[in-house]
Amino acid sequence: MRVGFIGLGSQGGPMALRIIAAGFPTKLWARRPATLEPFADTAARSAAAPAELAAQSDLVCLCVTGDADVGEVIRAGGMMSAMQPGGVIAVHSTVHPDTCRRLAEEADRYRISIIDAPVSGGGPAASAGRLLVMVGGEADVVERCRPVFESFSDAIVHLGAVGSGQTTKLLNNLLFTANLGTAAATLALARDLGVDPERLAAVVSRSSGNSFALNSIGGVGGLERLAGLAGTLLQKDVRLLADVAEQASASGGAVLAAADAALTLMNVAR
Repeated sequence: MRVGFIGLGSQGGPMALRIIAAGFPTKLWARRPATLEPFADTAARSAAAPAELAAQSDLVCLCVTGDADVGEVIRAGGMMSAMQPGGVIAVHSTVHPDTCRRLAEEADRYRISIIDAPVSGGGPAASAGRLLVMVGGEADVVERCRPVFESFSDAIVHLGAVGSGQTTKLLNNLLFTANLGTAAATLALARDLGVDPERLAAVVSRSSGNSFALNSIGGVGGLERLAGLAGTLLQKDVRLLADVAEQASASGGAVLAAADAALTLMNVAR
C-alpha cells in the first residue's frame, strides 16, 4: 500500500517515521520545507501539493490540528478528485464527528473512502509503536488500512460507522478533563487538611483512587502547567463533545459538569 502523510507535528511526525520504517512507500507534504528536514535521510519522498500526494497514494493519513485544517487540506487541496477510485483518507486528527461524516459523503462521489481514526498516546507512544487507534468506517476499508496502522500502534479498535471513532475519542478526553478537575481538587483539599499533596499523590498512585489524570498533574508540575500545555486542546474537545451530546438530546450529566469545572480551574472555560 502506498501511503501519503500530511501533518508531521509532534505526533504525526513519529507516526510517519514508523510507517516509513515498516517499508511502506511513503509520500509526504508540508506547508513549510523545514518540516520535511527530519525525513531527509529516509526512503520517503515529498509531494509538491496535497493533490499530487493523493494521486500517488492508496491511503492518505491526515494528522493536522482541527476541523478547519482537515477541511482545507482535503477540499482546497483537491485531494478527492486527484485520488484514484478505491483510495482511502484516514483522519487521525481529533475533530467533530460530523466533519468526518460530511467529508465521507463527498468522497463517496469520487468512489474513495474517508474513515476517522483518531489516536491516543502522544508522540512518545507513536515513536514506540504503542498508539491506540479508534476507527470509524466500513469494516472492509478499515481492514485494508490495518497493516499501516499497526506500524505505529499496538491497539486498533473499530467502533462502527464513520464518526464513531471521533465520538469515542471525545468521550475519552471529556473523562480525562473531568478527572483532572477532581484530582486537582483532591490535592488542594489535602493541603487544607494538613496532608502534603505530593505525599498524598504518592499514596493514591498505589491505591484505588489512582488515575492517569492524577499522575499527569504530577508529571508536568501541576495543573497550571498542564493547562499551558494542553488546556486549549481539552477545551476544544469538551466543546465538541458538548455539541455532539446536544445534537443527540443527550445529557452530559456529572461528567460534563466536572469537565467544565476543570476547564475553569485551567482558565480555559468552555
